[in-house]
Amino acid sequence: MKHSQREPAVSGRQPWSPLKVVVVGQGYVGLPLAVRAAEVGHRVIGYDVDVARVKRLVIAESYVEDIASERLGSLISSGAYRASTDPADCASFDVAVIAVPTPLRDGVPDLGCVEESARMLGRFLRPGATVVLESTSYPGTTGEVVRPILESASGLVAGEDFHLGYSPERIDPGNARWHLDNTPKVVSGIDSGSLEKVREFYASVVDRVVPVSSCETAELTKLLENTFRFVNIALINEIAMFAHELHIDVWEAIEAADTKPYGYLRFVPGPGVGGHCLPVDSSYLSWHIERVLGRRFRCVELAQDINGQMPEYVVRRLVAALNVRKRAINGSCVLLLGLSYKANTADMRETPAFEVGRILARLGADVRWADPHVLEANHGSCGDLPDMRMVHATAQELAGADAVVLLADHDGFDYAEIAAHATYVLDCRRRLAGANIEAL
Repeated sequence: MKHSQREPAVSGRQPWSPLKVVVVGQGYVGLPLAVRAAEVGHRVIGYDVDVARVKRLVIAESYVEDIASERLGSLISSGAYRASTDPADCASFDVAVIAVPTPLRDGVPDLGCVEESARMLGRFLRPGATVVLESTSYPGTTGEVVRPILESASGLVAGEDFHLGYSPERIDPGNARWHLDNTPKVVSGIDSGSLEKVREFYASVVDRVVPVSSCETAELTKLLENTFRFVNIALINEIAMFAHELHIDVWEAIEAADTKPYGYLRFVPGPGVGGHCLPVDSSYLSWHIERVLGRRFRCVELAQDINGQMPEYVVRRLVAALNVRKRAINGSCVLLLGLSYKANTADMRETPAFEVGRILARLGADVRWADPHVLEANHGSCGDLPDMRMVHATAQELAGADAVVLLADHDGFDYAEIAAHATYVLDCRRRLAGANIEAL
């Protein structure tokens, strides 16, 4: 069953019957999906092996900024959503979605969580049920990894007895405009029957679904989207480093280029690349290409090298700035503003802030951090992170620091107060202006 890119996406909200839906993994991807499925009328089990996480969900305490605790609480009260660590609660599911982490271990994809999820679901798999993988992985994962595990655990045959597909997640934490239900959802299946069942489920949850011809195409789609961003961020990061040495304002050049109405997409430099999607997903693709084709994905390798050196570059810029002010980094107090990898979230996955802090600590700096989102997500107190001490971004802390580094530009920071009280600020997000401010 072939579908071209030009085929119109299928609109949601078509007639459907309520289903028992299991969402395995209740993180930044799984929890929004579980909540949305419950809101539209499905009976949802949010399964997670993290006991502490589930305890918070049971009392309607959300740790994902995009899901308000009140929103979660109303679904729990109505019985539409229930969080659980008990695999038995997943029995008799109609649809199960795997949305668990797929990290890298020493540069190699670790699909342990996906495999364990498939083994658990396979125990409860019934004829006619549907399983969908959402976790990001290399092309072939659905058919080559998930399918045999499900078949072995259940004794059923995919495509004959049950349906199997892949639908890449497109969650962007903190994005107020694009969220789960209004972002087009790419869907696929191992055969035409599976594709239709996967399409039907997501059509009940989101506004538009976009069918593609195979699971491998859908898996590559996710890697393509994120590799595109990763490579372009590397491009602008390297240009920013060169522009600084050439005494050119790269930010002004970016603003000027952004006036072109065609052939240009805006990317901005930063202290590094964080989150799961960009630094990890591109590695999945390059690893798969080398494993299958025996060739290196040189463009991605170069981007990894450039983006990976940005925390060190931030520190070099900071050391140079302190030297101009006749201060050594050893013994200086450095306040890092923003630990999360992006603005207005508490998401610290792969955040470059940790590496910036570690390098500064190794050089002898007294490193402190402030992040209202991280603080709130951790019950009001994060405690000390390795080599860093938590503080609040008060006027006293700002004035007492030899240098302030803005790493994540949360709206919750008082930028006027930062500019007024900080002696020197290295602004990695170009949020500030003033004589004591230096942009990355």
